[in-house]
Amino acid sequence: MVELTLERPGGHLFIRSIGEAGIRIGDTVFSRSLILSRDTLLSDWPPQSMAELLDAHLAILFDFKPEVLLLGTGLNQVFLAPAQMVVLYQRGIGIEVMNSKAACRTFNVLVSEGRNAVAAIMPLNA
Repeated sequence: MVELTLERPGGHLFIRSIGEAGIRIGDTVFSRSLILSRDTLLSDWPPQSMAELLDAHLAILFDFKPEVLLLGTGLNQVFLAPAQMVVLYQRGIGIEVMNSKAACRTFNVLVSEGRNAVAAIMPLNA
């Protein structure tokens, strides 16, 4: 389990830790993929691995209107297909693809800076 923060920053959602058991947001541990913005949590995002990620799953993210999207791809970094990257770029969404631990750390930093970041995070066992 990687502990990220013990304090609740300025009134927004944050990730306290991530490990094999799941992603801890506040006092709740989520073992499945999720989407997180500074004030919204969608705890039932369907793809549990990059192999399951469909264009329709990415379309769910558009409703969050992110400035930057952090895609946590599980234990290892797995890149999006070029066609999927193009769809995000055409909508003006910056995308960073990284392993889920890095996505959790980066999300906390960006939202603490007031950025409109959205994290789509898959479990470490993805």
